[in-house]
Formats: sequence, C-alpha cells, structure tokens
Amino acid sequence: MKFSSNREAVEELPVDLLGYIFYPPSKRYVGENPQMGLFNSVKPKVGVFVDENAFEIMALAKNLDFKWVQLHGNENPKTCQILKNQGLKIIKAFRVDETFQFHKTKPFEGVADYFLFDTKTKLPGGSGKKFNWKILDNYNGDTPFFLSGGIKPEDVAEIKKNEHPQIAGVDLNSGFEDEPGLKNIEKLKEFITELKKSPLS
Repeated sequence: MKFSSNREAVEELPVDLLGYIFYPPSKRYVGENPQMGLFNSVKPKVGVFVDENAFEIMALAKNLDFKWVQLHGNENPKTCQILKNQGLKIIKAFRVDETFQFHKTKPFEGVADYFLFDTKTKLPGGSGKKFNWKILDNYNGDTPFFLSGGIKPEDVAEIKKNEHPQIAGVDLNSGFEDEPGLKNIEKLKEFITELKKSPLS
C-alpha cells in the first residue's frame, strides 16, 4: 500500500513518465502479482525489462496498460521493431563506460523513440554510480536521450550545464529513494524545481 500512495505523491510532481521494473533480480522488481493500485497512474507508465521475450512484454503492456517500454539488456533492433509495431514507445538503454562506442546506437535509429545512457556495471541498472558525462559529447545521433546512472540531488547544477542538443530528460532513481522503490518526495520536488529554473532566476 505504501508504494501505491508513494506513486500518487510522485504523480503530483511535474514528472513525465513513471517507471515500473519487471526484472526479477532488481531490488525494485514489482513482483509476479503487483498491487494493482500501483498501476492506477494517470501519467504514462514505462515497463522496464532486461532481455525479456517480446510477446511477454506485449502481454504485460496490454494487461497493465502501459504504452512505453525501456529495454535495458542486449535486445536487438528487431525486438524493438516488433514492440514498436504494436504501438509501444521504445526507450533503448545503453550501458556506458570510458570505452563505449556510440556507433552501437546506429542500428536502433528509427526504431527507438529515445535512448537512455546509463553506467556500465556487471549487472543491468541500479548501480547508483555515474559514468563520465563528458563521453556524451561523442554522441551525434538523431535520437534524443535520457541521462541516467547515479544521479543525486546535488547534481542538478552540473546537469543544467549540459547543452547536448539531444538530451531530453533525466532518469531519477536510487539517489531519490528512502528505500528501493520508495521515492523521497521532498528530494524530487526540490531537484525538479531547481532543474526547471531559468539560469537567470
């Protein structure tokens, strides 16, 4: 119940998307039979998957009424296209370190609506660690992206300096939690308010 009420509080903030993790090893896994109240969102929901079968994703999308999927594993462009053909919006995640080559994103141009650049770790996502954001200067693709990976409240000033033409937003996760899956509303509110402030204000 606390997660449903927490989701309601998050929705009152100016956030655009709400993520729900369907990856069993994650501490934020919503479970086999999640509380249905958790999904009664009026804002767009994103189902987050790691190397899941496309037909399983489609079934969950239909049953839980989400229109967005974030693919955080080794999914190929064909999988993205299958899901896109079903009317789903696609966020394809890439795990970035100092050796990452942005040509890996090219095959996904046109099939992913957004990319998400996260920190490369042994296991997908949830590391709470940053990668070197300067690496993003090497990205010159046409697909807009979300910045992810270890973002914390104190990073707002650095993020506001990012003038990459394709940055579309930020993914706020563990740095804004009181426990896995439970967001700290005040931290989110302060961060979003500061992020949306004009540089001259």
